[in-house]
Amino acid sequence: MQTFQSENQPGDVRLNKYISDAGVCSRREADRLITEGRVQIDGKMATLGSRVASGMQVYVDGKEIAPEEEMILLAVNKPRGIVCTTDTRWGDRTIYDLMNYPKRIFSIGRLDKESEGLLLMTNNGDILNKIMRAGNYHEKEYLVTIDKPVTEAFLKKMSGGLYLKELEVRTRPCKVSSVGEFTFQIILTQGLNRQIRRMCAACGCHVLSLKRVRIMNIELGSLEPGVYRKVTKEEYAVLLEALKDSSNPGEHRKHMSSFQNPKRGNTFFSEAREPERNSREKMEKFQKTAVKRNGRTENNKTRNNKNRNNKNRKKEGNRGDD
Repeated sequence: MQTFQSENQPGDVRLNKYISDAGVCSRREADRLITEGRVQIDGKMATLGSRVASGMQVYVDGKEIAPEEEMILLAVNKPRGIVCTTDTRWGDRTIYDLMNYPKRIFSIGRLDKESEGLLLMTNNGDILNKIMRAGNYHEKEYLVTIDKPVTEAFLKKMSGGLYLKELEVRTRPCKVSSVGEFTFQIILTQGLNRQIRRMCAACGCHVLSLKRVRIMNIELGSLEPGVYRKVTKEEYAVLLEALKDSSNPGEHRKHMSSFQNPKRGNTFFSEAREPERNSREKMEKFQKTAVKRNGRTENNKTRNNKNRNNKNRKKEGNRGDD
């Protein structure tokens, strides 16, 4: 049995990590639950930054939770047509419907609906954050088929980095090689929304099929579509070794100011929105000092914050990171 390797001392952990380790959701999602008033500690409403000591009882939506002792890490071959979200408003079949796993797990990153291939599922928030953070430069490998021949000019353009107007960002240089007349291999170290599809569109072609075949050292191999397996002890050991020097945005928020501007394309957008408490406090301050203009309450900074958040949501997307 694999067990959690925590960076915190037992009995005194941040609430969002406690919720993440219980397999409820990621730390960022946990912060949202806390902000929405859906989390209680010993019967009292929790706040962002709360810590959980030994013996405390934590409830999410009225249900008591506790961290899992067993670390779950699964490799799944996501078929086309499956979405990597818990949002069922659109009637899509989700990866959770497909797997029907008996314990709470969440995906490490996403593949959009029309993409297929390797997806990692876990209940370990630390591993999720370290793999997801673009600043750690962890590799993800894809096989892509397009509607036009793969030329040397195409490979050079793709590998050199492209400016994506929709996201207002330039992609990082990456490894791209031809594996067939219409098929190429690409290795990314970032995960922008529909990145490969947008890059191909910028080169004047359309993606016909997209399959992720590797995340760091874990490979898809011969795993059939719709099937999952446990990551082996050997794979897990290699993964931990690769992650040992990786930073975790949940543990290192004090370094947020060193992140580059998202418009320069060298940050992971969900991390750029990580300090939600500070943003909310600023928003409240601005709202309190708002002035009346043209018969309505306005504040330039508040509107700018809203516009910036809308742009970030567009960049981050909700349908995949390939």
